[in-house]
Amino acid sequence: MSAVPPPPGRRHLSAVRNDEYFERQATPASDLPDPTMLIENLAAGVVEVLGGVRDLEQLGRWLSEGVYRHLLRRSIIAARGRAARGQAPARPFAAIGGIRITYPAGNVVEAAVLLHGPNRTRAVAIRLEGMDSRWRATALAVL
Repeated sequence: MSAVPPPPGRRHLSAVRNDEYFERQATPASDLPDPTMLIENLAAGVVEVLGGVRDLEQLGRWLSEGVYRHLLRRSIIAARGRAARGQAPARPFAAIGGIRITYPAGNVVEAAVLLHGPNRTRAVAIRLEGMDSRWRATALAVL
């Protein structure tokens, strides 16, 4: 048997891969703004989320789903620890001590930020990827 051609005046629709249109689309770093300010703000914002003084939803726009879920778990654990100690959330004071940014791929930025506080210094490692015409954190660690 041979395939029946479509009737005249009608186009034959071919199968379309959904990921071509509906999945996240990579955006090259050259089409995105300088990530330095975002990296500094994300680092400070994450420490504030873990300190209980900032809602995680305020950072959600710049986080991938996996990073968002990880930070949500960590913030819940930190809140339980503060509650067990009878400690109220307090705004952490942190001055940015240094920032190191590298570009390992065309749409990827990796950065390490030092945050100096009165009692401790923290390091925040962030991986940003250009997706859907903006930077999104796809990996984040607070040390």
